[in-house]
Amino acid sequence: MESNGENLSRKQFSRAVRDLERITRQVAGRYIDQGVPLTWRLLHAIEAEAVADLGFAGRHEPALRELFARPDNFHFPETDDVVDVACSDALPAVFAFAVDAYERAARHGRPQLAIAAH
Repeated sequence: MESNGENLSRKQFSRAVRDLERITRQVAGRYIDQGVPLTWRLLHAIEAEAVADLGFAGRHEPALRELFARPDNFHFPETDDVVDVACSDALPAVFAFAVDAYERAARHGRPQLAIAAH
């Protein structure tokens, strides 16, 4: 049986994940609407903007927000090359949300926004 604290923490974490996903999709959506391809440099910019969102910071405790920080050993290019997710076994949460937003846009009639995937 789980304690109320564990349940509350799980609920808080789930709420933070949904919040960060919504924020990330909004940020990525601005670039998608402008027809900007998803480069590694843009992906880093989307991540920086999403995790720095003041609303996100105000709604979630610092310890919870830190769970979404990219681990130090997760190194990704910071180039203008189009994102190629085939070269990555795992993506940080914000990267994954942004990549998914672009993939959905490509599947829904925006093929010029397709990301590289082998």
